[in-house]
Formats: sequence, C-alpha cells, structure tokens
Amino acid sequence: MNVVDSSGWLEYLSDGANADFFAPPIEDESNLVTPVICIYEVFKRVLGELGEERALEAVGTMSRGLVAELDQQQAIEAARLSIKYRLAMADSLILATAHALQATLWTQDAHFKDIEGVRYIEKKA
Repeated sequence: MNVVDSSGWLEYLSDGANADFFAPPIEDESNLVTPVICIYEVFKRVLGELGEERALEAVGTMSRGLVAELDQQQAIEAARLSIKYRLAMADSLILATAHALQATLWTQDAHFKDIEGVRYIEKKA
C-alpha cells in the first residue's frame, strides 16, 4: 500500500519537477490510500490558486484509490507521532494513516526525511 502526502499530490497534479517520483504510487490505484486530511489540504490550496472546478477535479483524482477516514485510534497514534517526531497535526495524521495500513509514505516534505517507512525526495526549486 502507498500513501502520498499533500506535497506529493500537489507536485503530481501540477506536473512539477518531482512529479515522476510520485507517479508510480499514484497511478497504482489498487494500492493507493489517500488520507482525508490530504484531500482537505490539496482542495484548499487548489481552490485558492485555481478555483473550485480545478479543486474538485483534484479531489476526483485523489479519490481513485481508497480514501482513508480518520478514526479515534489513528487520532491517538497521530498525537503520539506528533510528539515523537515534532510533526504538525496534518503531517502526524498522514503518517498515522500510513502506519495503520502498513503503507509506504511518499513525500517531498523534509519533516519526514529520516522516518522509517517513508520514501522521500528532496523538493526541487
């Protein structure tokens, strides 16, 4: 299973410099898991920059795999991970989702760089 964080989705959707890194896990829809918090973050960003139609298109693309809702156990685990790795709320929820499903987390967010189970690529300017 693969979880792509919000930075990866934004990179892929905008065909950014690292889009090719994120294409394999995103296009493998049978193994793709999208945390609901990623939908929030990507929708908000695309809505603000490109408008509602493009934001809804992004959500449609993100929903091709399994959309993982947040439950109580994941919220508790996210709080633990937040303390352990000094992560912001959204990042810890994304990591907790990946851990709960024993999924690989794909990201270009440096906060995840040295965490086990994470595939990290440095963001290109």
